[in-house]
Amino acid sequence: MRIDWWTLGLQTVNVLVLIWILSRFLFRPIVAIIDERQAAAAKILADAEAAKKQAVTAHEAAEAESARIAAGRDNVLRQAAEDGAAQHAAALASAREEVDQMRAAAETEMRWTRAAEEAAASDRAAKLAADIAGKLLARLPDSARVDGFVDGLARALASLPAASRYGLGGAALPRLTAARPLTAQEAQSCRDAFAKALGRPLDFVVAVDPGLIAGLELETPHAVVRNSFRSDLARIVEELTRHDRVHR
Repeated sequence: MRIDWWTLGLQTVNVLVLIWILSRFLFRPIVAIIDERQAAAAKILADAEAAKKQAVTAHEAAEAESARIAAGRDNVLRQAAEDGAAQHAAALASAREEVDQMRAAAETEMRWTRAAEEAAASDRAAKLAADIAGKLLARLPDSARVDGFVDGLARALASLPAASRYGLGGAALPRLTAARPLTAQEAQSCRDAFAKALGRPLDFVVAVDPGLIAGLELETPHAVVRNSFRSDLARIVEELTRHDRVHR
């Protein structure tokens, strides 16, 4: 077999020229297109990755915000519950205090009412006793309203402390009060009884107070000695009232 070297050489040159042409006008544009597409694909992937990261970041931020909102809501609810409990406790304490004040006011009013009723009862009892005593004394001789009380008043004078007895009859004369005007004989009987009780004379001025009902009362700047129906009735009413309060 015979080889045509000129033909082989021309064909080789043709092949080389074809390869150069292909590499020049075909392969390079294709490679450039492939590079561009690879770059575009890489850009798309990078953008997608960035978008994914942004989405993840936004999701995390949303979850954090949701957690913050939930925590804030819980705090608000807890604070509201605490405020409600505090307000309830304050309202309850205020209501209790108001009830206590109302109870104290009611008790005070009841005490005042009871005291007023007792005072009114005492007044009624005193008036009734005075009326009864007056009616009873109306049946007795008029002298019984004085004579029967002279010795008792003298004994009361004698029972005074020594300082009080010595102070009687100083610069101001004692006042002897009777239920009616005294006769000269009754006044002298009083002076005699008082002198015997004190061991010395005692002068006095006479005053009249029908409210005594019967009896005598001697008043000095330092002491008052009573021996009268009015004082006896007052003591009786006071004892009855005290007994009534103790057993109520």
